[in-house]
Amino acid sequence: MKLYIFTIVCALLQISHQNPRSHWTLLPHTLVVEVDGSMGQQPLSCLESPEELARSVNKSEDIFWMKNGKKEPQRGNTYLVQLEESLGGGNYTCHNKEGSLLNHTVVLIQEEDHRKILVKTDQDYLKCSTRNYNGEFHCSWTWHSSRVGKVAFIKARRVSDDGVTQCSVDTSSERWACSTDESNFSCSVDNSGHSILCVDEQHCPYAEENQKIHITVYLRTKHFLVENYSRRFYLSEIVKPDKVRIAKVNNTMIEWSYPSSWSSPFSYFPLIFEIAQLKGRCKRCENPCSNATKTLTVRSPDICQFEVKNKAKAVCIRAKDALCNSQWSEWSHFRLKKGKKNKNNKQQ
Repeated sequence: MKLYIFTIVCALLQISHQNPRSHWTLLPHTLVVEVDGSMGQQPLSCLESPEELARSVNKSEDIFWMKNGKKEPQRGNTYLVQLEESLGGGNYTCHNKEGSLLNHTVVLIQEEDHRKILVKTDQDYLKCSTRNYNGEFHCSWTWHSSRVGKVAFIKARRVSDDGVTQCSVDTSSERWACSTDESNFSCSVDNSGHSILCVDEQHCPYAEENQKIHITVYLRTKHFLVENYSRRFYLSEIVKPDKVRIAKVNNTMIEWSYPSSWSSPFSYFPLIFEIAQLKGRCKRCENPCSNATKTLTVRSPDICQFEVKNKAKAVCIRAKDALCNSQWSEWSHFRLKKGKKNKNNKQQ
């Protein structure tokens, strides 16, 4: 009976101190530890190799550790990070007996199948778009109200790249660069911390896009939790032109042109336009164009002109790529004042 109880106790102790599922290096001195909610331990080394320790004037028993600036009871060249659910992350430093810094490691915890840092919007966590086909795109997200964090790492590549993706970071300016034989991406975080701007510097807008872009953003919180969020897309799937600018020619004619940010020549990158004429005003509507029920589709290679109906009070126009099923631009709203000079006609 005693042997049976002893066996059960040993089994429980073994389970309670099992190692994490896996661990990997995100950046130099930054370790990501994947956990599944159970208890475990993750060893850290102060001096990496026995040879390094042997050459050092610091003896193992003289090395002490600190976690987030507070001294820990553990001593020696190896430190065991105690993992329990999502706890255990932190900034770990080791010092010699005089207190000089010998090494440091930031431990980030990644929970299995958990998404807590961002809020899903429009069926996804990352919302990506581009204004043209020049290779630049923008991805944004919505932080959870209680888990606002910051970008820890960005990885970008083309999906079919067979080579190893080499990524580097300039922490002072929060800029990332990732390159392979077939792509060269650079990304930066905007000042708000809610989005990133990336550009594929090897992208040719006049060639067919055969490989999707794969973007992965690693986000961390002040409690040392890390999660990664990914999107795959062609630029043609996320392209959304800027708003068109409308001008009045005379009392019955308006004209508009392609957005200045759109790719050129326009004959190679044609847009299609949707026009709505509004007979009444909706003063309480946040966007009066969204209530348009009857629309007309127009194709034009350059500057476009359109004759409006006599009873129309306003005109709404939006654009999208004519060659793919992508997003419409935001509506441009133009109020018409019959019989007045052009300066009294306003665009919104």
